[in-house]
Amino acid sequence: MSAGERPPHPGPLPLAGAREPFAIDVRGLTKRYGHRVVVDHVSIRVARGLIFGFLGPNGSGKTTTIRMLCGLLTPDEGEGTCLGYDLRTQAEAIKREVGYMTQRFSLYEDLTIAENLDFVARMYRMRDRERVVGATLARLGLTDRRNQLAGTLSGGWKQRLALAACLLHSPKLLLLDEPTAGVDPKARRDFWDEIHALAAEGMTVLVSTHYMDEAERCHRLAYISAGKLLVEGTPDEVIAHSGLTTFIVALAQGGDERMLAALARELREAPGVDSVIAFGLALRISGHDAKALERALAPVRARPQFHVERGATSLEDVFVELMSEVPERAA
Repeated sequence: MSAGERPPHPGPLPLAGAREPFAIDVRGLTKRYGHRVVVDHVSIRVARGLIFGFLGPNGSGKTTTIRMLCGLLTPDEGEGTCLGYDLRTQAEAIKREVGYMTQRFSLYEDLTIAENLDFVARMYRMRDRERVVGATLARLGLTDRRNQLAGTLSGGWKQRLALAACLLHSPKLLLLDEPTAGVDPKARRDFWDEIHALAAEGMTVLVSTHYMDEAERCHRLAYISAGKLLVEGTPDEVIAHSGLTTFIVALAQGGDERMLAALARELREAPGVDSVIAFGLALRISGHDAKALERALAPVRARPQFHVERGATSLEDVFVELMSEVPERAA
């Protein structure tokens, strides 16, 4: 491999424990709209009780894949099972055992929290609705707000209500499509604490997210771009198999921030540099060719305004580099 040439991405990593029962086991899922391929032969296996993170840029095919998994869309190609039910022939059975939380709040804003949950319970023809709704309100900390109109809730409370609606019928699988977009950090943390509690009780969760701190809380991850699955594995596996080397270039005390911005522009054009991420008063510089990266940074080491040291590659480094290839792959 020549200097500066990028190694191919490893693709999906082998799953540990292949004999485990899978909540999701699909192969070659493909969906087209006209001549446009939105999901391109995606294969995923998710063991029961895991939190599986689904990452990728907007328009990458995440939502379409989720809708095929929960029986809302029929794949044009591919096969597999969700909770043991065939995707093509048993979609209605899948819907009964899956909780699907969409990107946008989809409950009635002119109903109260309790009225919304009672409505959902009626849809599922649940027995003892009052008890089930009460228990769900208590679990999600909504009891004191049960009579508040949904339209008056903040983003975090709407998120909590949407999750409550997903849990009413005791699903075995949760499909969450960017559930924490637009909510504050505390609401995000509380939400993820609840997701981990549910997984500890045996529920399987597939969640799409743009937040790297949330990706790090998943047991396994997959990255999709232009409809194709590029990489899959645990967070540590994804980082290890990325082949990236990372350095941190920090601004020396008293340095001018404009110098750091100028250096970022300079390094983005340097051979061996695949990504440059501004991080406070420092830059994270990553590349696949460690020797070429060292050569690119050698002149920077000689400048007293900067301090250069080796850093640990993060998930954000990996996914920023993957995103940089989106136009090339899409073309």
